Amino acid sequence: MGIKRRHWVLPSVPLALALLAATGCEGTSGVPAAGPTAAPSTSAARSVAHVCAEPAAGPAKAPAGAVTVDPAKVGDLAAKTKSSPPNTTFWLRPGKHRLERNRYAQVIPKKGDRYLGAPGAVLDGRKINQYAFGGTARDVTIRYLTVQGFVAPQNEGVVNHDSADGWLIEHATIQRNSGAGLMAGARQRVRASCLRGNGQYGMNAYKDGAPLRGLVVEGNEITGNNTGDWERRRKGCGCTGGIKFWAVDGADVRGNWVHDNRGAGLWADTNNNDFRIEDNVLEANDGAALIYETSYNAVIRDNTIRRNNWVEGRRAAERGDTFPFATVYLSESGGEPRIRARTDRIEIYRNVLEDNWSGITLWENADRFCNSPANTSSGDCTLLVKKTGSCARPAIAKAPLYADCRWKTQRVDIHDNRFVLDKSVVKCVEKCGRMALLANYGTYPDWSPYQGERVAEAITREQHNRWHDNVYVGSWKFVVHDPSRILDSWQWQSAPYQQDAGSTFRARDGG
Repeated sequence: MGIKRRHWVLPSVPLALALLAATGCEGTSGVPAAGPTAAPSTSAARSVAHVCAEPAAGPAKAPAGAVTVDPAKVGDLAAKTKSSPPNTTFWLRPGKHRLERNRYAQVIPKKGDRYLGAPGAVLDGRKINQYAFGGTARDVTIRYLTVQGFVAPQNEGVVNHDSADGWLIEHATIQRNSGAGLMAGARQRVRASCLRGNGQYGMNAYKDGAPLRGLVVEGNEITGNNTGDWERRRKGCGCTGGIKFWAVDGADVRGNWVHDNRGAGLWADTNNNDFRIEDNVLEANDGAALIYETSYNAVIRDNTIRRNNWVEGRRAAERGDTFPFATVYLSESGGEPRIRARTDRIEIYRNVLEDNWSGITLWENADRFCNSPANTSSGDCTLLVKKTGSCARPAIAKAPLYADCRWKTQRVDIHDNRFVLDKSVVKCVEKCGRMALLANYGTYPDWSPYQGERVAEAITREQHNRWHDNVYVGSWKFVVHDPSRILDSWQWQSAPYQQDAGSTFRARDGG
């Protein structure tokens, strides 16, 4: 899956944070920052989740009734889990716990099992075991435990490998694993944890065969992930990020510090719906801070977003790419009232974007739709069409399929944000500092009803995408309709586009 851009012819402070002390965390990611790490300045930034440097300590003594696990006995955790009834509490003594020397050796919890790590308790895969915790048992809890050194294959995860439902991961450190540090199931809660330095994702929120409903990601530090640099190994794979979300229905992502990841910070890809992304600090990620792709209905508010996309944006500029690489990138995503959610729009407001490579890009690929060979989302169809094969001639050329076979960038409302750019900080001369609202010239396949400028005209003028009441500081340009139309603020606000009514523009603070 992943982004498909081209084929154009024209060139609230969450509960978890109340548990966290704001401690220093400089240098915790293991990945060089894209810029100097300044003290957080906004309300979201002041409550940033610095949990990797000083993780919360677990219980020093075994709770009453808990089964004690001995790190000196290889395989003790898996064996005692197997021999104990459901709803057992396990207390892992301080030290390095190990599984048997078999790559498939893992802990298979039973329903309601709870795993508590003592101070210094580590479950180490020793680069031998692929998975730490697997199976389909519901309502498992993992707290105060470090999980490291596992070697999950690409797209697979180490903790909750089988995406079981109702798990709670809290005050955990999941680090230096291959693949994804963590998978997700329905109703999963990930709180106050450190997801650091994993080979592909910090977390891969994906459940095979069904939408993943009711996910909470709260008060975590997500840093230095994608150490395997998968986008370079498999160009265009769309398979990296601090967290990747697939077909998640209902997610609250709040109060997290997402920084210094190779690639995107947060990436929601393919038929996600009903997201609230709020009170996060997203900074110094090599790629976009946030990508919302072929998905629906979201609120993105009160985030601090700074110094993102310096690496990928500069790389694209140096190779002469004219596409407006963004910090917040909406690709074929919009509001859809027919899909049940807490909002029927994508609303982006009260965010501060400071010294990123660029701003917000709203994009729609004219050649990407359900049943098109250009659809990088494989055999997936939109949430409005049940059968992929329905999106074919002649039916696709008329209502309702003409509209419903497309993931559309529509009903996006961008307001009351602050966009600040100092090019001397970003160290760019051109192709940075851009907002964008555009599509490509439709050409493919030959039976497509979306050829020519139809989609470019629709996203620009017909699909209710609106900027207004924002503040701009610095030198900003606006890309409209297609990559060749680059406007200044006066042209952007004037007919026919009439964007950013009520917004203010100035060259610099105090200017």
